[in-house]
Amino acid sequence: MTLLFPGARYEVPQRYEIAILDWMLPKLSGLELCQRLRGQKNQLPIMLLTARDSMNDRVTGLDAGADDYLVKPFGMAELLARVRALQRRLPNFQPPQLQIGSLMLDYSNFSVVNLGLEPSLPIILTAKEFQLLEYLMQHPQQILTHEQIRARLWDFESDTVSNVVAAQVRLLRRKLLECGFPKAIETMRGFGYRFCG
Repeated sequence: MTLLFPGARYEVPQRYEIAILDWMLPKLSGLELCQRLRGQKNQLPIMLLTARDSMNDRVTGLDAGADDYLVKPFGMAELLARVRALQRRLPNFQPPQLQIGSLMLDYSNFSVVNLGLEPSLPIILTAKEFQLLEYLMQHPQQILTHEQIRARLWDFESDTVSNVVAAQVRLLRRKLLECGFPKAIETMRGFGYRFCG
């Protein structure tokens, strides 16, 4: 697999399979590069990397033609997993979705949806809420410790407070309650959390 990283020219040869672009490239931004590629009808899957984590920024990036949007800081394991996800969908890429029961995590707009409701309206998540729910859903019915979650969602160098995981779970639970899933995340006292769906 060959990847197109920041700094590469935007005339993309056919041998490239995935483009990984930083929004803040010098001279020509990653967003502009993405728009140029799509303007040329180039179907190369594009992942946009950026520190911009607002909903409007994510919508702008995806509407510009990016297939995936990864917010900094992120772990290398997550980046590689997302690259593999993009690669599995070649050549007809569709933004990935993760679904357990009627709860669906939608990567195209960073939202969670209750497919059992009519209408099934998406609830937009913050970057950390999305990453936390994704991690829990990737390990259904498994207990994930506070340490595992901290290692997954925050860099080792980051100065996080001791209750950061509990605080993030609390925020995510509010969104899940709004979406119709009041008991999706179970607290395992003394251990961590478990996704029950």
